[in-house]
Amino acid sequence: MSVQIKVHQKFESFELNLDLRLAASGVSAIFGPSGCGKTTCLRVLAGLEHFKQAEVVVNGEVWQDSKRFIPCHQREIGYVFQEPRLFAHLNVQDNILFGWRRLKSSQRHSKLLNVLEMLGIESLLERDISALSGGERQRISIARALMVSPKLLLMDEPLSALDLERKQEILPYLERLHGELDIPIVYVSHSPAEVSRLADTLVVLEKGKVRAQGSLKQVLSEDESMYSFADGLSSVFEGELGSLSNDGLRYFDCDGFGFWLSQFSKNACYNPRCRVFASDVSISLIKPEHSSIINCLAVSIEKLSPGRNPAHCIVRLNLGKQQFLLAQISQRSCHSLGLYLGQTVWAQIKSVAIL
Repeated sequence: MSVQIKVHQKFESFELNLDLRLAASGVSAIFGPSGCGKTTCLRVLAGLEHFKQAEVVVNGEVWQDSKRFIPCHQREIGYVFQEPRLFAHLNVQDNILFGWRRLKSSQRHSKLLNVLEMLGIESLLERDISALSGGERQRISIARALMVSPKLLLMDEPLSALDLERKQEILPYLERLHGELDIPIVYVSHSPAEVSRLADTLVVLEKGKVRAQGSLKQVLSEDESMYSFADGLSSVFEGELGSLSNDGLRYFDCDGFGFWLSQFSKNACYNPRCRVFASDVSISLIKPEHSSIINCLAVSIEKLSPGRNPAHCIVRLNLGKQQFLLAQISQRSCHSLGLYLGQTVWAQIKSVAIL
């Protein structure tokens, strides 16, 4: 089962030409710069755009092809926009239940108390919309989308209109949705930080075409797509977060290796991940002693590649069990250390640098 979308549409500024098969569960992120076709793709899935050359199939059910077009209001979707778009004349509870009240009783599968608890908004039901923060408004918008019992949840840059503090407030709740919902989520974003924390599958668009597609780890580690995120090369790991130590650190266990972290989400138990920037990884030929860097891992060199900057070298390090860590060092360091394929070295990562 999957979500399939094919679109071929010409615009004045670019041509949208997509053929995607997204997972039937988890979060599929559509990532790229402004104007690359991300939101248009989402609008086709929702039935808000009706192009002649478009096909949409969700879990085997045809929503659109050359002979059939199911309009938006008949598609079993939840849609979360960039702006919350709440009704100012209704309080929080009436906003959340707006779509639910228009469903047949047989279609009402979502439980209000479960949705409220998942998003941490139980205490807000009687409030006026004007009394809510930006983060609270967006959580209400998400709750409204979930209460219509969607088969597919579409999220169009839901954090883009929020400041950094509000983004940090709402991201843990999105991580919880990822961990608890059993419906596919298509998440549009141009934020590497959001995609790294939420996505299982990553689709990178550029000028209306697919530049890369695959699992998040796969896209971020392959030569052709590792530079997809403008904030730098990185590796993403999943694992289990241990209890808090006396000095404020927590151990992130990745099954065979791990990291000590000083930064972690309050809801990290729902989708435990960490992100390591390649520029924060150093390499030593011997195990360092008397160093302030706590994380030190024995690794083997699998690949040495030139960086985009001719002074840089990208080192792909094998951690075992098909887990890899990218390091970005200077070409001078690579030559002075005499690095070669298959060599066992030590990788160091500062705990304060891991996100």
